[in-house]
Amino acid sequence: MTYEKFASLQSRRRFLQQGAYGIGLMALQHLLVGEGFAQSSDPLAAKSAPLPAKAKNVIFLFMSGGPSQLDLFDHKPQLQKWHGQSLPASLTKDLQLAFVKPTAAVMASPHQFSPGGKSGTMFSDLIPHTATCADDICLLRAVHSDAFNHDPGEMLLMTGGVIAGRPSMGSWVTYGLGTESKDLPGFVVLGSGAGPSAGSNNWSNGFMPSVYQGTRFRNTGDPIPYLSNPSGLSRELQRARMDGMRGMNEKRQKETGDLDVAARIASYELAFRMQISAPELLDFSQESASTLESYGVNQEPTHPFATNCLLARRMVERGVRFVMVQHGGWDHHDKIEEGLKTNCAVTDRPAAALLKDLKQRGLLDSTLVVWGGEFGRTPMSQMNRPDTEPGRDHHPNCFSLWMAGGGIKGGLALGQSDEFGLQGIEDKVHVHDVQATILHCLGFEHTKLTYTHLGRPFRLTDVAGNVVKKMLA
Repeated sequence: MTYEKFASLQSRRRFLQQGAYGIGLMALQHLLVGEGFAQSSDPLAAKSAPLPAKAKNVIFLFMSGGPSQLDLFDHKPQLQKWHGQSLPASLTKDLQLAFVKPTAAVMASPHQFSPGGKSGTMFSDLIPHTATCADDICLLRAVHSDAFNHDPGEMLLMTGGVIAGRPSMGSWVTYGLGTESKDLPGFVVLGSGAGPSAGSNNWSNGFMPSVYQGTRFRNTGDPIPYLSNPSGLSRELQRARMDGMRGMNEKRQKETGDLDVAARIASYELAFRMQISAPELLDFSQESASTLESYGVNQEPTHPFATNCLLARRMVERGVRFVMVQHGGWDHHDKIEEGLKTNCAVTDRPAAALLKDLKQRGLLDSTLVVWGGEFGRTPMSQMNRPDTEPGRDHHPNCFSLWMAGGGIKGGLALGQSDEFGLQGIEDKVHVHDVQATILHCLGFEHTKLTYTHLGRPFRLTDVAGNVVKKMLA
């Protein structure tokens, strides 16, 4: 038999793949998926959580750089007595410090703290708008991490490990739940201020298929570069090109079973749909003047972060599963007073407006909002130069983070640090515990949401983590 004759024959398997019967099976599969009786071949198709869930979406307000908990959330009047002095060596001998020595002088916070809401949770005068949301916020005051430098600290918070190459939190969530949005990515990243130290590692898909990677949006012009067609390329012609590429990719995917090819098909189709949906997303003309005013969208210095917070609300309304709103520049090794005032002026009002807007629209109960950075700052001051104002060093041993909505108990301040803010002494919460609690609110037992890579199952919480039950509503 000649090769040409052999190639012209169809095997029974190929006939079932390409023949009328195979087409009928694919049509039946499509109908069953639509009725909820079968699983879609789309890796981002919406899935039901395995356990009862309060949250459907996550907005993570990622304050990269390490905000100072002592100047924002954790009031320590005792530091006034030690201001300018060194703490006893017995308290500081085991500290891991990036730049200062344990003998560095204490710096008390110059800010006034006052109770917010009916709960009376104490907040600094730097964040008065956040304080008005006290009864919706669960403030954790004794969070700790294993990493005292930025890159590993950010990756530990966002991926569960200190080494690059692991999937980010948003990737795990979309892997587990898919997305309810057909025209936008399931995992979106919005940025303002300085970029995070670990860069795109914070929203990487790691060893998962690329379909789970976070998509970074710009908030001016095209949200994604090259999203618009060049002049002279009509939508009809673009659709024809897409159909041609899809046919070739589907043929390749059937032959190889390569998941990355399936992800490529899904990405191309999503990009085509986004050419219409993304510009509409960025059009705030239908938002009320009072809404824009509350966020501070058309004002400075709030405009960049306010725009991203409002976009985050519009995204979860449209079914986007996980939105990271990153604002960097909290790494205040010097001029901490100037730096904190600048960053809080940018972020405080929009963050509070986001909570209130979600609540007013009935979305806060199903949207988990998280605010925090990779670690906090030391009670000791850092003097880089004698001619500049002091700052604070990295401090992973005890810092603050807050969560709201999506199954979290509001009006709660959980955890306590010692009188100097050096160590947690009550209800300590590790970064892995935070991750486990976020997954719990989304309907997952964190030890069972796994992905097999290199022959073993991995998970977001690595080999640790416990749900913080006291936080749960």
